[in-house]
Amino acid sequence: MVLRMTSDILSTIGYDSIVQHLNNGRKNCKEFEDFLKERASIEEKYGKDLLSLARKKPCGQSETNTLKRALEVFKQQVDNVAQSHIYLAQTLREEARKMEEFREKQKSQQKKTELIMDAAHKQKSLQFKKTMDAKKNYEQKCRDKDEAEQAVHRSANMANPKQQEKLFVKLATSKTAVEDSDKLYMLQINTLDRVRNEWQSEHIKACEVFEAQECERINFFRNALWLHMNQLSQQCVTSDEMYEKVRKSLEMCSIEKDIEYFVNQRGTGQTPPAPIMYENFYCPQKNAAPGKATGPNSARRGPLPNPKSLPDDPDYSLLDNNYSLVYQ
Repeated sequence: MVLRMTSDILSTIGYDSIVQHLNNGRKNCKEFEDFLKERASIEEKYGKDLLSLARKKPCGQSETNTLKRALEVFKQQVDNVAQSHIYLAQTLREEARKMEEFREKQKSQQKKTELIMDAAHKQKSLQFKKTMDAKKNYEQKCRDKDEAEQAVHRSANMANPKQQEKLFVKLATSKTAVEDSDKLYMLQINTLDRVRNEWQSEHIKACEVFEAQECERINFFRNALWLHMNQLSQQCVTSDEMYEKVRKSLEMCSIEKDIEYFVNQRGTGQTPPAPIMYENFYCPQKNAAPGKATGPNSARRGPLPNPKSLPDDPDYSLLDNNYSLVYQ
């Protein structure tokens, strides 16, 4: 992983950019992980709803013979398709779990490298501060020495030897302080350079580790997405194979056989009902002409005969004010 460095020794902008990129990569993995979980929930709900439909909803339950067998295959294959979607949901959850484990593993690896780099950054910053403090002290000692030298030059014409002696002592002391501060400054500079080299070495190692991690992540993510597509394609193939079994069972369905089967199972015979003969209540006829069946309004006896005598005839008799006929 190539990193563009800055001339500022305290700057971590390049390193921070890489770390942010790795964090974004893990975030992308988490998003895909959540996507798989959500897709698994959808597949599971669809599978359960389809399973309930196949097992509880009647579908041509009164059919017979070959069409009945085709419907049984149809219901069974719909049940199988439902089961396959539920199994796909389990598979997707397993893939989401693998993505989570991979993401956490990379997070742990990155954390180890970040701890090393944080320590290197801290050490570099502390040493830089010490060096700058040593430099400031060295520069101040140099200014003090310069002032002491100028004071000695100004006191060259002074008649007081004691004051001159003090100025020379101060000059000697300032020179010693400059030498000591110079040595300390050089020491801090050398230490800072060593720390900087160590930081740079750790920085290169971190970049190599992060590059390997990113290559691994992209490869894992790509393969996970590829596998997901294969799983969805396989689900389509599996469903089509099950539906093909239904189509084949429908090819075996015979209209003629189903009708013949119905006739054989429900047939009541080949002889039609005999005709209903007309029967006169008063004059039964055994060989009456067919087709004159009595209806609901048919008379049960023939019409009354016309009387052959008048009421004054002796054949008529009156009983209790009611007439009574005597037939010939």
